[in-house]
Amino acid sequence: MSMPSGFTRSAHAEPHRTRTQSIAREHPEIRQLNGKNAWTFLPTVGLVAIQLLAAFWVVGKPWWVFLILAYTLGAIVNHALLVVIHESSHNLIFKRKFANILNGIFANIPGVLPYAITFKNYHLVHHWHQGEYHLDADIPCEWEARLVGTSPIRKAIWLALFPLLSMTRIMRVKEVRAVDRYVVLNWVIILGTNAAIWVLAGPTAVLYLLLSFFFSAGIHPVGARWIQRHYLMEQGSDQETFSYYGPMNVFAFNVGYHNEHHDFPRVPWNRLPRVREAAPEYYEDLLAHQSWAKLLYKFIFDRNLDLFARMVRDGSEPVRPTEELEKSEIYEGVPLADDPAVAPAASSIDPVPEAG
Repeated sequence: MSMPSGFTRSAHAEPHRTRTQSIAREHPEIRQLNGKNAWTFLPTVGLVAIQLLAAFWVVGKPWWVFLILAYTLGAIVNHALLVVIHESSHNLIFKRKFANILNGIFANIPGVLPYAITFKNYHLVHHWHQGEYHLDADIPCEWEARLVGTSPIRKAIWLALFPLLSMTRIMRVKEVRAVDRYVVLNWVIILGTNAAIWVLAGPTAVLYLLLSFFFSAGIHPVGARWIQRHYLMEQGSDQETFSYYGPMNVFAFNVGYHNEHHDFPRVPWNRLPRVREAAPEYYEDLLAHQSWAKLLYKFIFDRNLDLFARMVRDGSEPVRPTEELEKSEIYEGVPLADDPAVAPAASSIDPVPEAG
């Protein structure tokens, strides 16, 4: 299958494996940041409760109250839950895989659409095959990019419909199994809770949750995170992953630290800033975003930017099964902190407690 011509082509391998190996050699103590953070479950419960209570409360309120609440509280809370699903996908909360799966599905409840496990399956492949068009579902489809073009109106509509359009990409990634037992479990639980909310509170509550979800992943400052991560916003730069260091990280489990996450995907959210602190010489010169709101405005209204602003490359490695990817969530050549073959490195970094 031929590679689409509109994207920026790279003749190099994806950048994270090499940087991970270099950092690990020069800062071996950074391995001690790997681990789990079971405490993430507590704010997850709180966020799910807040969103469900808001859905029940908004019933019977004026339409403008409904919209304002969905765009403010609803979008921010649901976006935080999207990040929890991301942490669960990397098994960064509990020791046991199934506990992380259940945590991801639980965080998915206010999202209405059952996406947690599907996201997990394709996201792990994205880490190993970044930029490979036929394997990386994070890259827009060629037809998608051509349809949207550089029109501010079409880009705004694309962002508003981003959750639905991104789901169409999984048809392109045929090597990944679209349905498994955990995907079915995800669908059963979410559709069941949707039905329960509809019966108990009515369709308005479900609509509030659905609208909050679309705002959180679309035309909203927090929705700009999907642009922030891998879109080439600077002309002439070959950098293809970007971090965000603005204040919204406080409400988003440090998800903005995206270069750090791709370099060390077994480091939980609360320790991602310490990756940057441990190896500042590798991150200080990288381009980064400071404002999601400014990025959102620039992407929509800058006619030099479109969905083709992505780096793509040819790939030669076969897709690994999800179970194997879960065990290999740090790049080859970089030993894990819990690898018995590796002696613990002397470090002032306290290891993450293996709770859960």
